[in-house]
Amino acid sequence: MGSETSLFWHRRDLRIEDNCGLYKSLKNGDQVIPVFIFDENILSKLDKEDARISFIHDEIQRVKKQYQHYGSDLLVYSGDPIKLIPEIAKEFACTRVYTNRDYEPYALERDKKIFEILNDQNINFIGSKDHVIFEKSEVVKNDGTPYLVFTPYSKKWKMLFSDQPKQEYNTLGLIKNLIQVKKKQNLIELKNMGFEYAPKTIPQKEVEKNIIKSYQNSRDFPSRNGTSRLGIHLRFGTISIRELVNNSENLSETFINELIWRDFYQMIIFHFPHSSENSFRKEYDLIEWEKNMDHFQLWCSGKTGYPIVDAGMRELNHTGYMHNRVRMIVASFLTKHLLIDWRLGEAYFASKLLDYELASNIGGWQWAAGSGCDAAPYFRIFNPTTQQQKFDSEFKYIKKWIPEFDTTNYPEPIIDHKFARERALNRFKIGLKKI
Repeated sequence: MGSETSLFWHRRDLRIEDNCGLYKSLKNGDQVIPVFIFDENILSKLDKEDARISFIHDEIQRVKKQYQHYGSDLLVYSGDPIKLIPEIAKEFACTRVYTNRDYEPYALERDKKIFEILNDQNINFIGSKDHVIFEKSEVVKNDGTPYLVFTPYSKKWKMLFSDQPKQEYNTLGLIKNLIQVKKKQNLIELKNMGFEYAPKTIPQKEVEKNIIKSYQNSRDFPSRNGTSRLGIHLRFGTISIRELVNNSENLSETFINELIWRDFYQMIIFHFPHSSENSFRKEYDLIEWEKNMDHFQLWCSGKTGYPIVDAGMRELNHTGYMHNRVRMIVASFLTKHLLIDWRLGEAYFASKLLDYELASNIGGWQWAAGSGCDAAPYFRIFNPTTQQQKFDSEFKYIKKWIPEFDTTNYPEPIIDHKFARERALNRFKIGLKKI
């Protein structure tokens, strides 16, 4: 065992297995101290019964037990990482702090500050690629600039992936380099951080091969068990993206494409951080949005009178999940039919989705609004009725979530499709100076 001590900081990688940053810290031969911090800057913005915090707490408990099995422990803190990481590193006389990179604007700014503080203390801050297959400038155009359109990005991604050896990191083979502890730390309780336990049904980490094999034909039908439901596990790194891609590569190109979309949006937010709060295509910030909060509340509660929209919103409110096809329909309805700013819809999804991921969510919402990269033209407006006829023709999904459907208790549409479509086209034309 090495004579020096290192810190490994878990973040969006709540697992020991196939963890790149952890592997590099162990491989260095140091005694490694694993830590996790409940970031108060993130937690302070969340509801006190946020099911995602309960999920993270459960997963931290699981990972902690794993470390304890190997004679070590995961040290868990709550507070501001900018203050805590340098303090912990100093307390244990660490010469290095390892972590896996995060590409969101807040994380980049936080890590920059931590790097500067650690650097002043002569402590190395070492980041690794773990959350995506390709990062930063690994998949770029020939001139070195980022791709703004998915299809050429995906072609380049696949070419690079096929040319590289399969990646995996055998952390368990180096587990002896974990620091050994005699006294185990008790995990901080949720109530001590101001949260209450909020149980929600969490999808399994494993997905059946036949679901992936039939993904192309089944994924658009919300009443079918046709999607992987792995979003929350990818978001918090309870599974390895490398392992998932490697195991799915020969099963479904359509499924792999969805995983590439994830990389694509992560890199868009990395290269263009302004798109986290403003339109990627800045001319779309000139669109005059409606301020009808009554319409917004009816959308939120699933009472618009458009069954496929309402079923989706009720599924979201009840379970913290919404089928991906339906996410596109409800986003189009809010931004085009109701002409309500995509940022309001994005924020509502952020508060409800168990699998919420900033980059993908913003990418999806801006796609619906037409303001994003690789955007649909502004004049593409989903007709919720034809979408329902195509993807839920037998009303199975709708009847599951709207028990009063087809009764006098179900509301009439809050807006006429033809009127809404013409209004949206006109409003976008004016805002974008197309007329």
